[in-house]
Amino acid sequence: MLTFPMGRQEEHLSENSGRPPRRFHVPRRWLFVLAAVALLAQMAFAMVTTAVRQTPTIDEPVYVGTAVVYVQQHSLRYNPEHPPLGKLIIGSGLMFAHPHLDADFKGDQTALGKRLLYESGNDPWRLMLWARLPVIVLTLLFGLVVLSFARELVGRAGGLVALALYALSPDIITHGSLATLDVPACGFLLTSVWLLWRARRRPLLYLPLAGAALGAAIATKMSVLAAVPLLLLLAVVSVWRVPGLGTAAKVRRGVAAASGVALVALAVVWATYLVVDPQLRWTAPGDLPVIRGTRGLLVDWLPFPQPFRDGMRIQFNYEYQEWGGFLFGRHYHGALWYYLPTALLVKTPLGMLALWSAGAVAMLAVRRLRPAAPYVLIPPALLLAVAMGGSRDLGVRYALFVPMFLAVAVAAVVAVRQRWAYVVTAALVLFVAVSSLRTYPYYLPYSNEAFGGPSKTHLRLHDSNVDWGQDLGRLADRLDERYPHERVWLVYKGAGVPSYYGIEAADPREVPPDDVHGLLVVSDSSIATAEGRLAALIEGSTPVDEVGHSITIFRRP
Repeated sequence: MLTFPMGRQEEHLSENSGRPPRRFHVPRRWLFVLAAVALLAQMAFAMVTTAVRQTPTIDEPVYVGTAVVYVQQHSLRYNPEHPPLGKLIIGSGLMFAHPHLDADFKGDQTALGKRLLYESGNDPWRLMLWARLPVIVLTLLFGLVVLSFARELVGRAGGLVALALYALSPDIITHGSLATLDVPACGFLLTSVWLLWRARRRPLLYLPLAGAALGAAIATKMSVLAAVPLLLLLAVVSVWRVPGLGTAAKVRRGVAAASGVALVALAVVWATYLVVDPQLRWTAPGDLPVIRGTRGLLVDWLPFPQPFRDGMRIQFNYEYQEWGGFLFGRHYHGALWYYLPTALLVKTPLGMLALWSAGAVAMLAVRRLRPAAPYVLIPPALLLAVAMGGSRDLGVRYALFVPMFLAVAVAAVVAVRQRWAYVVTAALVLFVAVSSLRTYPYYLPYSNEAFGGPSKTHLRLHDSNVDWGQDLGRLADRLDERYPHERVWLVYKGAGVPSYYGIEAADPREVPPDDVHGLLVVSDSSIATAEGRLAALIEGSTPVDEVGHSITIFRRP
């Protein structure tokens, strides 16, 4: 507690009164509030200033275009593989941008995003910022969930440590500043778990709220369905310890709790579809895949709206496809079970990795925190195991629940009542802060110091780990500043339209190699997976510059 010295007059009055000198205190809760505000403010600054400089990433135009169709046309026909809530959140920001879109547009969802951003008279910079702002706000609110959850477990100091790791996470800053679905889905899931934890004391209040948050997670991204059985079990655990009740009564109470949470979650999912179209008009795509076996039965039996279940069919079909991956210089087809843990090892600050491990151990070692372990540690472990069995090795965005949940777990370190634990924790949090701030504003290609930092990420990972099309605007500025009037050949992996940003370039793969002279500009993800003609062109070129740690500029004689 801070104490400020008194002035001479106040000292004299105290002496004359015969009472002890008065002391002026700054309440600890205000220091706690100021520290929390400072952490969230730096996170907000990082996300907003990053968002205004990045061009559309690969997935964003689809979500933005679909959001506009939801709001303006009340149609569910686009992007059925993802439920509506995340796109409705994005659309809440787009309403302030007043975008124009032809009501009679008939193209697919990829063409829809291109039409909205670049062919309808809209300003794509303005539209993307308004689309990203609601996700930024939601990301900050989830920071308050992390803070509150950790504070309830170990107090204010633990809450601040947890919030620091959340607010400084390069991956959360990256995807929290984009108009995508990963952060909202994981954040709603964390919120549901936190409310289930609170339901241990006030079940009638918090179980319905937990169900609503779980429904919001499901209504944002279908991948969270894997966690539903576990959360329903946690609902049972939350109401199990009731004094004076027998086992049968506890079982009935647990079944009622789980059923209530499930029903509320289901109602939220249905409500999001009805918000888009109260009549729930839906025509299944002509190429809708047929899913058989256990997955097919699951699709048929789940009591979700038909467009949700058809979206599940599309998602399951993705899992049957063979995708390309890239890990530590190896381009492969298919999926590696260890890809996500390895990618997390590369893209997580070293201090954060150490604190995650210490927090998990402390949560299991400190007796009073053990009841929280099933809530904090098992959900990310389960979801990570499920994600490791997936077919798409495309980025740590498929595991954003790990930094969210483990930020809460780190608070347990503070419960170790040893001075050395406080000193080591403070030092590691400072290390995380330095590592995170040094990568500003290039959070998307972040990798930690052990793997060479952001400039070396493209040698080890690809796609949304490093190059997701975000630096097309920066490339335009670089070409204009350093290479004016030079011939440009471009291989760009992204959703932006180069000509809109003033980049006049041709595709070098469409002409004979001997005709390619001047600047060869290639997205790093394309370099990672280059084969045939492109690989030969890169081999015969000299790297001269890079943009945003995601695009390399070569010169060909």
